[in-house]
Amino acid sequence: MRQLQSARRGAASGRATSVVVFVHGYGADGADLLGLADPLVPHLPATAFYAPDAPDPCAGNPFGRQWFSIPWLDGSTEADSLAGLLRAADDLNRFLDRVMAEEGVGPEALALVGFSQGAMISLHIAPRRATAMAGVVAISGRLLLPDLLAAQAQVKPPVLLIHGDADPVVPFADMGLAGDALTGAGFEVFGHVMRGTGHGIAPDGLGVALQFLSERLPR
Repeated sequence: MRQLQSARRGAASGRATSVVVFVHGYGADGADLLGLADPLVPHLPATAFYAPDAPDPCAGNPFGRQWFSIPWLDGSTEADSLAGLLRAADDLNRFLDRVMAEEGVGPEALALVGFSQGAMISLHIAPRRATAMAGVVAISGRLLLPDLLAAQAQVKPPVLLIHGDADPVVPFADMGLAGDALTGAGFEVFGHVMRGTGHGIAPDGLGVALQFLSERLPR
């Protein structure tokens, strides 16, 4: 059993009424996203922010981490990638359960904000948990295994998809594909296009994410 490590920011320990977990991309680590908490804390003062490190060293970047391998980047197989996804999904689910227990909040007070590969694993685990969380913000990602979504979804939390229309890494078209699959499976889906933005998070995208979280997390 692998236990994910994470720094924490936001509300004082024992005082949080909600939790936001940032889920980083391929080749990065938790510190890459935890700085996003700084502009959000004044607007969500009762929220605890976490950003765990993915469980495995990144095959394509020896200084970073990965949730699962990417065959066209690191030479792994599709079977390796799927097995890594399933293992990491278990790791991340255990981390979420542990954080909720430590903070004393329920799933209705939990939200995920994933970027790139972090968005992919966030969209994978959220529908398959036993109880719906407050919401998922998926930035510059894609929906994995869309054909299995309707059959495997246990819950349907609201989803905000954010993507730059100039993304050279994860095609902008993947936002529409994810939105169509999620909507077709009965999810409430919102979208925001970051105009002229590549593979990153523009200020307007972060602002829309803040509004989404503010409307769904308990105060």
